Amino acid sequence: MDPQAAISGLSALAHLGRLDVFRLLVKAGPEGVAAGEIARATGSLPNTLSTNLSILAGAGLVRSRREGRSIIYTAAYDRMQALLAFLMEDCCAGKPEICAPLAVIAERAACCGGEAAQTA
Repeated sequence: MDPQAAISGLSALAHLGRLDVFRLLVKAGPEGVAAGEIARATGSLPNTLSTNLSILAGAGLVRSRREGRSIIYTAAYDRMQALLAFLMEDCCAGKPEICAPLAVIAERAACCGGEAAQTA
């Protein structure tokens, strides 16, 4: 990922409302969430949600598709992975203990079959 794309993604996420929407979509998985449900779950006003989704989509972090009368939004997992990889690629400086806690978090995460998945 080039630095400009990373800046775009990080800046899109640097807002509480957009971060809430993105985390909701990440948790929802590839099935996604309808716009109305996102608004209800996050307490967003329609125009605010529309703006936030547009900014996230512009950064490549969110995709949409039409299903009947609904627009379904999904997290762009490939872009999320690229952003995380960009942040991690220079990690550790030869000292694995610096990044080791991140591996533990990934192992516990629901998406990785860890403890969070077992308690869900």
